[in-house]
Amino acid sequence: MPDIRVKICGLRRIEEVAAVAAAGAAYAGFVFFEKSPRHVTLPQARELTLAAPPGLAKVALVVDAEDSLLDAITEAMPLDMLQLHGKESPDRVAEIRARYGLPVMKAVGVAEEGDLAAVFDYSLVADQLLIDAKPPKGAVLPGGNGLAFDWRLVAQRRWLRPWMLAGGLTPENVAQAIRLTNARQVDVSSGVESAPGVKDTARIAAFVKAATEDGPPILR
Repeated sequence: MPDIRVKICGLRRIEEVAAVAAAGAAYAGFVFFEKSPRHVTLPQARELTLAAPPGLAKVALVVDAEDSLLDAITEAMPLDMLQLHGKESPDRVAEIRARYGLPVMKAVGVAEEGDLAAVFDYSLVADQLLIDAKPPKGAVLPGGNGLAFDWRLVAQRRWLRPWMLAGGLTPENVAQAIRLTNARQVDVSSGVESAPGVKDTARIAAFVKAATEDGPPILR
């Protein structure tokens, strides 16, 4: 499966950034949400983004962030994209995009076909879309819960902007998900972890291999 771009999200250690780059992923994601086990502080994130090699896109994930936090993040480190993973309205997405001059990816939670209407609305204002499993009621985290949704809902869909498939992906199922949906980009966080917030370098390599090559993953 050629030309699949992979995002590994929730990185917290230098060796994880190195593993993501070595595996050939396109994006490295850093989470600025204190309730998440993958949360990083500004000093941590600055060290991690500065360690990222050229060509690895650095993405800051925020959840309903105010301008003060976004100001601090964008001033502290080099970034290539902002990922909005909360309940930001289309107007707020457009406002953030204009204020910071960075490409913006908007996450949209999907559980049923009716949720797809929001994808179109956000495609008018965001640079990219992330189609994720909608978190269950009462969930603390808006993403990174290791939950999948019915991929048939987005199978062969076309939107105005590039989109990324997320939610419950693992080295074992990502190739199937790509074949079913025709997604050209995929995102993973908990699916390549040995514990919440701890990435497994072997699973990172296996995930990228499974996503970009047509065949079962090999875990060592």
